[in-house]
Amino acid sequence: MDNEIVLCAANAYEQKFYLNPEFDSLPESIKEELQIMCVLYTEDVGGVLMLVFDEEGNLELKVDHEESDFFFDEIGSVLKIRELQKTKQELFESLELFFRVFYLGEEIGDGE
Repeated sequence: MDNEIVLCAANAYEQKFYLNPEFDSLPESIKEELQIMCVLYTEDVGGVLMLVFDEEGNLELKVDHEESDFFFDEIGSVLKIRELQKTKQELFESLELFFRVFYLGEEIGDGE
């Protein structure tokens, strides 16, 4: 967990969105899309959604919720995450490539 870098997060309890300042160089349209996606997710199912890069540059969607939150929709959360992974696949792949090039210093090959 120490090697993870949070890209962004939305919190239904505090009604806040966080974008890691290290990613300010992302285009405004991408930052807005991330904010809309995360906030809509938390409005729909509750809890906290975090987009996190692991040490290899893979983007993971992590969900958490308070133990006392009986309104958190666990089934809806799983379904919504699957939907996001399917509908936002191109965005997520682009963010992974961005992270690998600018943060991990990987070279882009001809095949990418």
